[in-house]
Amino acid sequence: MLHVMIEGPGQVRVAEAPEPTVPGPGGAVVSVDATAICGSDMHFYDGDIDLGMGIPVGHEFLGTVLEVGPEVKRFRVGDRVLTASVAGCGACDGCATGDPVRCVEGPKVFGSGMLPGGQATAVAVPAADFQLLRIPDGMDDEAALLLTDNLSTGWAGAQRADIPPGGTVVVLGLGAVGLCAVRSALAQGAARVLAVDPVAGRRDRAVDSGAEAVDGPTVEAVLEATGGRGADAVIDAVARDSTLDAALGCVRAGGTVSVIGVHDLEPYPLPALMTLFRSITLRMTTAPVHRTWKELVPLVQHGRLRTDGIFTHEFALADAAVAYAAVAERSAECMKVLLRP
Repeated sequence: MLHVMIEGPGQVRVAEAPEPTVPGPGGAVVSVDATAICGSDMHFYDGDIDLGMGIPVGHEFLGTVLEVGPEVKRFRVGDRVLTASVAGCGACDGCATGDPVRCVEGPKVFGSGMLPGGQATAVAVPAADFQLLRIPDGMDDEAALLLTDNLSTGWAGAQRADIPPGGTVVVLGLGAVGLCAVRSALAQGAARVLAVDPVAGRRDRAVDSGAEAVDGPTVEAVLEATGGRGADAVIDAVARDSTLDAALGCVRAGGTVSVIGVHDLEPYPLPALMTLFRSITLRMTTAPVHRTWKELVPLVQHGRLRTDGIFTHEFALADAAVAYAAVAERSAECMKVLLRP
C-alpha cells in the first residue's frame, strides 16, 4: 500500500508500507476511496508541531470495507463508510456519550503518530462499530469527507459558543473549518456572523454563506459593528496567540469564546484577570464527531446545511507533495484539497 509521510517542514513523500491487517476482533480494514488535507495536517507540514520524523498523516478519509474482525456487527465487506477523525475504544462510558475525547483509554487521532494515517490506499480502523458510519445513499464524497472532521468541528464549535437566538457571532479564520463554523452558527440561530480572515477572497466565500465580512483590526472592527458592545460569541478556528487575543478582546462581557483551532505547543499567556472581571466563558475542544452525526447527517441530506464550495481542488494521492504546497499558500483559490488514491 501507499501512504503520505511528512518527514519535516515542507517535506512530503508518498511511501510504500505494509498492507494493513485487522486491528483486533472489533476492527476493520478500509480501502480508501477519498481522503483530504486538513488544516491540522498543516501544523506538521509547517513545523509548528513536531512529533518526530516520518509521520504517516491524514485523519479525514472514506472508503470501502475490505475486511472485518469477528466481533464487528454493524458493517460487512463492501460497505461504503466514513470514519471519525478521533477514535476511542468504543466500549467505555466516555465513548457512550459519542465523544471519544472522554474515552477512559484516551482519545487517538488518525495520522498523528497514534493511529495510521488516512492519506493512504488502505487503513486499519479499530473499534469499527463505534468508529465508522455507513455513507448515506446519495451523499457525495465531499459532504461525507466533511463529516469526518471539518463540518463536525464547525458545528461543535458553534454549539459550544452558547449562541443566543438572534445573537451576533464572530468567526476568526475562514479556512474549511471556519467556513463550516459560519454556516453552523447561522443554522443554530445566529442573526449575524462577522467573518474575519486576512485573505479577502476567503471573506468573500464567507459572505456567500451568509456572513458579513470584517476588514481591518479585528477588535476595533467588531466593536464598531456591534455598537461598542462586542459579539455574543466568538469562534476561533485558528488558535494562534493573536487570534486568541482578538477573540477575548471582541467578545462582550458575559459572552463565550469557543476555540476549535489547534494551537501550537507553546504556552499561551491568558489574560486571566480581564477574563475574570468580564465574566468570559472560554471553551476549547476537538469535535465529538460521532455525536454530531445524528444532527448533521439529516441536515446535510435534506439541504438544510450546505457543504458545497469548501473543496476547491482534487489531486491524485501520488501528487500529495504538490497538493500540500498548494494548501500552504492559504489563498482564496485553494480552500480544501481532496486526494484520490
